[in-house]
Amino acid sequence: MTIAEIKEKLSLPESALSSIDELTTSMEKDAGMDSEAALANMRFSFLSDLCSKTVVRPHESREHKRSVAVDKLLTGRFTGIPCFFAIMAFVFAMTFGPIGGTLSDLVSEGVDIALSTLAAGLESWGLNPVAESLLIDGVGAGVGAVIGFLPTIVTLFFFLSILEDSGYMARVAFVMDRAMRKIGLSGRSIVPLLMGFGCSVPSIMATRTLSSERDRKMTTMLVPFMSCSAKLPIYALLIGAFFPRPMQPVVMIGMYAFGVLCGIAFAALLKHLRFRGEPVPFVMELPNYRLPAAKSVARLVWDKAKGFIKKAFTVVLAACVIIWFLQTFDAHLNVVEDVDTSLLACIGGFIAPLFAPLGYGDWRVSTALMTGFMAKESVVSTLTQVMGEGVDLTMLFTPVTAMAFLAFVLLYTPCVAAIATVRSEQGGTRAALEMIVLQCSIAWIVSFVVYAFGLLATGGIGQLNPIGFAAVAIIAFGIFVYLKIQNKDIELAPACSSCKGCDNTSCGCH
Repeated sequence: MTIAEIKEKLSLPESALSSIDELTTSMEKDAGMDSEAALANMRFSFLSDLCSKTVVRPHESREHKRSVAVDKLLTGRFTGIPCFFAIMAFVFAMTFGPIGGTLSDLVSEGVDIALSTLAAGLESWGLNPVAESLLIDGVGAGVGAVIGFLPTIVTLFFFLSILEDSGYMARVAFVMDRAMRKIGLSGRSIVPLLMGFGCSVPSIMATRTLSSERDRKMTTMLVPFMSCSAKLPIYALLIGAFFPRPMQPVVMIGMYAFGVLCGIAFAALLKHLRFRGEPVPFVMELPNYRLPAAKSVARLVWDKAKGFIKKAFTVVLAACVIIWFLQTFDAHLNVVEDVDTSLLACIGGFIAPLFAPLGYGDWRVSTALMTGFMAKESVVSTLTQVMGEGVDLTMLFTPVTAMAFLAFVLLYTPCVAAIATVRSEQGGTRAALEMIVLQCSIAWIVSFVVYAFGLLATGGIGQLNPIGFAAVAIIAFGIFVYLKIQNKDIELAPACSSCKGCDNTSCGCH
């Protein structure tokens, strides 16, 4: 209530009101502030005094004091983000270096020895050559190649589980809130996006915890830019083939960072073209730091390892059998002597021209990318099968085309399980098809740009197909127009500000 309202309520005579005005003017002069500010100051002083006498503050625990001290470094305004990047760099260095890389080499050697022993045994038993080929070249080589990367997956999730159980991952959302708002999201979106480094399916499902439809849709569209663990075997296979051992962790970290940078660029595009407006306010309670429990970490690691092994012996196994059949027989179901005359070569050769401007127009590469839609691990198993023993990738790639291929794998459509999750979470086939088309289009553009810069750096720019520039321009223009048109749909369905007493169910928060 203002001074004028108080005087009106009192209904005083004119002389009294004049005296009040004189007294008010004198007090304003003495206090150095106007009457409204003085009134607000008195109210605040009264409330502060009242709270100090009535509010009982609980005793601050030792754990909380320790957490506050650590947070001054890990969540500080100027130190929070550098600390986050340093921690993640250490995690990736250990994953692809002395721990994960070494263990993966040992497992791969063990798989090779087991397959060689099995092949010798089957041959001595006089097994049918076609059946032997199915077991060794189909199932064994394909699934074995994927299993060889299991230690890398386990090592990565071991460190991530420690960070999660210690309470640090919850603070990442707080640390990244300021940066996330610059691209149109709140810090709450960082949690689903970080989950995307493990698997896109739970990452997309986690977006349902976001309170606005705008944030849910935008975060879902950014999940494919976070490299899921299923892509790790592909990165490890190609990086191991074209880069020296000391450089491999650096290149691997660069792949993840490049995906994040592409996601930031796409988020900025979405913010200005499709998802206009501000993200919802972000408030969260930070738990105290604690020592990670061995049982909890072991359970999290086991869940991830179990999921990886299950996929290797279900989806990847099925893909291996299909690929073996297609590369073993021709259209008349005759066993082929030359894989170039197989059914697989015919199918892969049909779409191979789409990748010719990117530098890897070989049917074996296009076939691997097709099977990657079922499960990204299938890319490795397919390349292992079609290339045969030894997997000499230099027959398919140069260092430049290998980087272009990695850029495409990094960004192209998620697996069929993730697409099905998008369909269920976003309410329709349209959202699923949109993600497939957008991600494949973005992957093609980025892969061409990487290929062009690689040729420019190595002096081979003359090898670049001019058709690629026209294709990039057309695809980029199509993406721009589509996102611009879709802006109207989002604006017509704003999210609720409160669910209390709300009858609106169109926003998707009910």
